Amino acid sequence: MREPELELKVDGRQSPTALAVARGVRRLLRSLGYSTLPEVALASGRRADLVAVGGDGSIHIVEIKSCVADFRADQKWPDYRAHCDQLYFAIPEDMPQDLLPLDAGLIVADAYGAMVLREAPSHRLAPATRRAMLLRFAQVGADRLHDLADPDRES
Repeated sequence: MREPELELKVDGRQSPTALAVARGVRRLLRSLGYSTLPEVALASGRRADLVAVGGDGSIHIVEIKSCVADFRADQKWPDYRAHCDQLYFAIPEDMPQDLLPLDAGLIVADAYGAMVLREAPSHRLAPATRRAMLLRFAQVGADRLHDLADPDRES
């Protein structure tokens, strides 16, 4: 029996710049001991660009903005605070940093890496919310892994 070829699907909503920023941020977070998942639907109905979980159960959400127009068009980001301990923006190096709110962390990234320029304020989640987010993270990750291993399954 031959092993299936595993291939991650790109959903097509992200620009090449946003995908590059996400890759760099994920590399940084992995080096800091976090596990990440992109495009995670939240209980509020919003979709977080990146959710990161630390070994201590801490939860970060990273909102990726690829350009000024992207930031100005999307003002849903305050809703993400209810689902994480820390909220960050991640942007490409050529995007102006002074547009981004000071009450969120700031990461600058490209496809090869990233750097935290400003730490995010900590807003500790309630235990029930943390549990729900950790379960959501586990389910999304397991479902995606299953889809990679069994792409022909019936839904």
